[in-house]
Formats: sequence, C-alpha cells, structure tokens
Amino acid sequence: MFMNFRRIHKCQCVQLLTTGLVLCMVMVCWEELDHHVVSHMKSYTYRYLVNSYDFLNSSYAITSNDYERKTHPNSLGDRLMNYPYLINHPDKCVSVTGYGERLEDVLLLLFVKSSPENFERRQAIRDTWGNESFVWSQLGENVRLMFALGVHPDVGQRASVQSALLKEDKTYGDLIQQDFLDTFHNLTTKLIMQFHWGHMYCSRARFFMSADDDIFVHMPNLVKYLRQELSSQSDAKDLWVGHVHRGAPPIRRKESKYHVPYDLYPWPSYPDYTAGAGYVVSGDVAAKIYQATLMLNSSMYIDDVFMGICAKAMGVSPQEHVFFSGEGKAPYHPCIYDHMITSHGHATDVRSLWRAATNPAVYSHSRGFMGNLYCKAVKVMLLCPPYYQNTYSCMAAFA
Repeated sequence: MFMNFRRIHKCQCVQLLTTGLVLCMVMVCWEELDHHVVSHMKSYTYRYLVNSYDFLNSSYAITSNDYERKTHPNSLGDRLMNYPYLINHPDKCVSVTGYGERLEDVLLLLFVKSSPENFERRQAIRDTWGNESFVWSQLGENVRLMFALGVHPDVGQRASVQSALLKEDKTYGDLIQQDFLDTFHNLTTKLIMQFHWGHMYCSRARFFMSADDDIFVHMPNLVKYLRQELSSQSDAKDLWVGHVHRGAPPIRRKESKYHVPYDLYPWPSYPDYTAGAGYVVSGDVAAKIYQATLMLNSSMYIDDVFMGICAKAMGVSPQEHVFFSGEGKAPYHPCIYDHMITSHGHATDVRSLWRAATNPAVYSHSRGFMGNLYCKAVKVMLLCPPYYQNTYSCMAAFA
C-alpha cells in the first residue's frame, strides 16, 4: 500500500489555509464576539455560580457623615446632594375635606422621565394612556401622573426652555423639576428624585411606576394586572416587575454610551435589574428603594443598574413579566393589544396606537375557542421567529 504524499501535502495546505481564515475572521470579529458572547458567558457564570453580591461594601456604602447629610433636610449636604426643586407639586396626592387635608388612596403613582424639550411627547401621554381623568372615569382607579425633569443642559437655550416649562406646568400641574442638568449621566439623580418625591408626598400609593417618555402603556391592562396583584393577597408586597436583565455584563468599550470603567464597577456582572424603560414596584418596595438611596452612594450613572444595586442591598428581586417589553417595540396587532402592558420606542405614534389598542373591537379577536386558537397562532408567528427580534419573548405567545 503506497501513500500519496502529494495528496497529504495538499490536505495540509487546505487545513492551514482554513485555519488561517478562521483565525482572521475571529480577530476581525473578536470585539463584537467578546461583547455579545464571551462577556455574557463570563458575567452569567459569575452572577449565578461564583458570587452572591454583597454590595454594602466600601465601594457603595456611604459614610456616617454622608448619611447625616442625606437624612437632615436643612443641612448643607442635603442641598448639595438632593438638588432644590424648581417646580414642585407637594399637594398632588392630597385631598381637602371638611376635616382637613389627607393623603389620597392612589393605586398608581406614575413617573415619566422626560427631557425638558420633549413637550410633544408629554402632551401625547396626557392625551392618551397617562390621562388621569380617563383612568378614573373609565377604570374607576386613582392614578397620579408626574413628569420628572432636570434643567436643559444647553446654557444658550436654558432660559427659553425653562420659561416654556413654567408655562406648561401652569396649564397642567404635572411637572417636577430639580436643579440638575438633564443629561444621560444624571439619570440616577432623576431616579433618586422620583423615589424621594414619592416618599415625601405620595407615600400611600399602592404601586409606583417609572417609565420613559417614549413608552406606551396599555393602562386598562396595567390596572387589571395591579388589581389582580392586590386581590391575590391582602396587600401586594415585594413586587418589582418588568423586563428583567439577568447576569448582564458591564460594557467596557469606551465608545459606548453605556461604558462603565473598572474603577466605577469592578465586577464582571450587574445584579439582576429591570429595564428602565418601564417597571412597576409595590409601595413597600418603593419605601425600601428610598432607604437604599440613603445608604448607598449614587456614583453608578446608569439608572436601571443603580436600581438593581439598591434592590439587591434591600433583598428585593425582580420578577419577569412577558408583556413588559423592555427596550423593544411590541408588534402592531389586535391579538397583542389584548395582553400588552408596555411597549418601547413610541416617540410619534402614541395617539394612533392608543386608539387601536383600546378599541373595544380588539377583544373580539380572542373570544371563543377559535378566537383563542387564531390569536395563539398569530402570536407564535409574530414573537417566535427563528431570528432575533427586540420585542416580547416567545414565551409571551403562550402566556
């Protein structure tokens, strides 16, 4: 039996070229591969197999002097850390009766994080899902809507924008604003403002929601869900619900908007947290987050991650709800509207989506055996394609 050395050399040459090509492709794509695959695998392993995360350490615990400043409202530290209000409505949750003033029973205190110049987005929310009168007259529940703002970061535009905000608030009375720059790196400051305002002025609210101003909330479905939570137990407790990120790694790429350096956050994984686009907590959890903001420093500028750090410190865990869309936009279809709670990325179509999603004819699609079967098939086709879609997960088709 004779060996064909020419064939052997040819095979080795092909293998060498193939190996070189693969290595070149890996080198070219390594950054994306590392970001999307390797870092997530390391993060997930660290989060669930290695470390239990004790965040009350030297990195995030504040000193006793800091705590005194935060908890004494007349101190210099309070004025520096908790910025003064430029616009405020401390009586938003107060009713006047013959016996004096009292805090109202509010089902949901709803905070929408908005930029000062986004008047059109705020108006669309007031006219649709954030309309307090609609919720009271049609759903029989007390909801309070507030828009959380800082000041415009552009000095040249600040005066004119602030004048417009004061005029807007005089008309609608639903803005709260503190004297900090309204920028991405101050989102944690805005989150702290929301929880502190709720603790100070609306502590009897049963639930607390934080949302972006480009989100759509199906308010009838949300109210129905909150009622179910209240009826399932005498008083809803330990609820933190939304689109959950588990074992997410910090982004170390300096060009990314979400870049977090090692000296700010040295661990390879964040604690579990819900997407900041829209989530709901029960009143007791809101109180715990408020307490956590007094104990932890707020150097983490990604607000939903800071929320996760606060919750972890207080022993609160997030719960996944398949119809909270997180960063994604829900498909436009009546079979989706029947169950949707939030959908993200609606800067211009809130009014049209509100009309479509709240049309009574929507519910006719899912009634009866055939209706249920039809909607199940539609949801599978929309939510379970073989390729990635940034919307509800496939599990929502079977919920």
